[in-house]
Amino acid sequence: MAFYNDDNDRIAPQRFRKHRGPYKGSSFRRDRQRGNHRGGFGGPGLWSRLVIDKDVTMSNSSQDSSSQQRHNPYGREFCKGDRRMDRDWRQGKGGGGRGGGRGSFRGGTRSRTGWFKITIPHGKKYDKKWLVPALQDICSIPYTPIQYHEDHNKVHFYVDDFTTASALRKCSRKVTDCDGYKVEVHINRSDPPNFLFPDLKVGELEHLKQCMSKRFDGSQQALDLTSIHTDPDMVSQDVKMVLNRKTNMEAVIKIVEENIPQLTSLNLSHNCIQRLDELSELVTKVPHLKALNLSHNDLKSEHELDKLKGLKLVELWLVRNPLCDLFKDPSSYVNAVCQKFPQLLKLDGNDLPPHIGFDVETPTTLPPCKGSCFGSDDAKVYIQRFLQQYYTVYDSGDRQSLLGAYHNEALFSLTTPYNVQNPSMSGLREYFKDSRNLKRTKDSTMRFHLLKHKRLNVVALLNELPKTQHDITSFTVDVNAYTSTLLSFTVGGVFKEDDKSKESTRAFSRVFVTVPAVNSGLCIINDQLFIRMATTEQISRAFVAPAPPPSSSPVPTLTAPQQEMLSTFSLKSGMNLEWSLKCLQDNEWDMNKAAHIFTQLKTAGKIPDVAFLK
Repeated sequence: MAFYNDDNDRIAPQRFRKHRGPYKGSSFRRDRQRGNHRGGFGGPGLWSRLVIDKDVTMSNSSQDSSSQQRHNPYGREFCKGDRRMDRDWRQGKGGGGRGGGRGSFRGGTRSRTGWFKITIPHGKKYDKKWLVPALQDICSIPYTPIQYHEDHNKVHFYVDDFTTASALRKCSRKVTDCDGYKVEVHINRSDPPNFLFPDLKVGELEHLKQCMSKRFDGSQQALDLTSIHTDPDMVSQDVKMVLNRKTNMEAVIKIVEENIPQLTSLNLSHNCIQRLDELSELVTKVPHLKALNLSHNDLKSEHELDKLKGLKLVELWLVRNPLCDLFKDPSSYVNAVCQKFPQLLKLDGNDLPPHIGFDVETPTTLPPCKGSCFGSDDAKVYIQRFLQQYYTVYDSGDRQSLLGAYHNEALFSLTTPYNVQNPSMSGLREYFKDSRNLKRTKDSTMRFHLLKHKRLNVVALLNELPKTQHDITSFTVDVNAYTSTLLSFTVGGVFKEDDKSKESTRAFSRVFVTVPAVNSGLCIINDQLFIRMATTEQISRAFVAPAPPPSSSPVPTLTAPQQEMLSTFSLKSGMNLEWSLKCLQDNEWDMNKAAHIFTQLKTAGKIPDVAFLK
């Protein structure tokens, strides 16, 4: 072997031979046009009907006085009082999370009438017969939970006045369950429960369909439902079409699905829409929708937009929604929206900068996986010879001979993934006791103990590890550093434990730090071995065609012309005689065909490094 033999001559004095454009911050234009609603399904119309700008009030109970005025959707920050009120609301001091709107239960301009949604986090684990009386016992006002229901791990119900909601809010964290946890009570202002709004009658649905037909522009496949609750035809027929009600929005979507599924543009502005749950149906029912106008509504959280993520929108309007106040500047607003709709080209009527990112649905051809990277021919010669010799000994069953490969002050560590709850890691159990996984091993003394120092200790540990057989054809090498006095490289591949089935195949990655040794060999000063379970692909490819041992002479039965052809092919290809012979035989001794196949396989990185060992 070309390691070295004498402890005192281990290090020789010889040296290695070295051979979307930026966002400009422009002011956002306001849409101030409103078109006439004319034409039927398939009739003429104008795109300008999608651009409207008239503030309306839909209810007399749930609107802030401030909602009657315009607000800047991009640049305005909360004043200190606003921040405090918003924080109180989110933290429960004002009764709920962001979805409940700004304001406080403690007064101000907010109406003290209306509906409130009570949420009990983790309430699903409680029996209703225990939870409701437990809250009632400490609530200062008797209450009746309306539409009590579970949603995932939460429990929700409704109350219909501020005083009751405020009293329930004060019960938060005052009831202790049998496990010692405090029961939290969150309060949010809400629309009336759905059961209060029955489905539209047949006659009302027909009026709605006629109204939508009038507002449809067939030439643009655009539907303008701006302020539909104020439409003269609907008002004259006493049809209360309020799109922030679940039943009404579902009726609209059903009509669209049945009559105009090819719709590309939808305007829902000025409808006081607070949530987008029903609109999530558009993803499957109106798959060609490209433009959506939600401006001048009451959307309070950007998370509502997550419900529309499946839409491939290129134009979106959100101006005049409370959620626009949550962003400190236009850039953060644009970025947040574009993350949800990566194909967006226009936002609030303004062109967006070119999008920089990945479209996961665009077919992408990844570059082919490269083979080994040695950096230089010199390093390649050193490393290939070293690996061939090292793993011949390592897999021989007697690793004591590896003493000659390590420096007297060498360091070695072994690491494996560690997860006692993961059954797939059970195959690595034999390595756990020696694994120096720093996420698992917190004790500094144990860490020091698991770091093997001195070559005797290193080889002693290697002898204790399971006997192995490495698939040298699976090896890939990457050189980390190469100087005249040091060579560091990482080798990865697969191996299996002796006397075990192919299912015992493991994958490894090993970092060697070496220095020059006598006889042009390498001396290991640092060795880090990482072992994990092999992937399915690695297992299927492992040990398929074990490499034959290197040979320096051709098969003696070859004819003289074949001998000459073999020598020529080996010289030109760089492969050893054994692999050159295999290539020629597989191609029926056709030199040109063999050269062509060799070039193809080498370009694809499918020829193992062992083929070039001579």
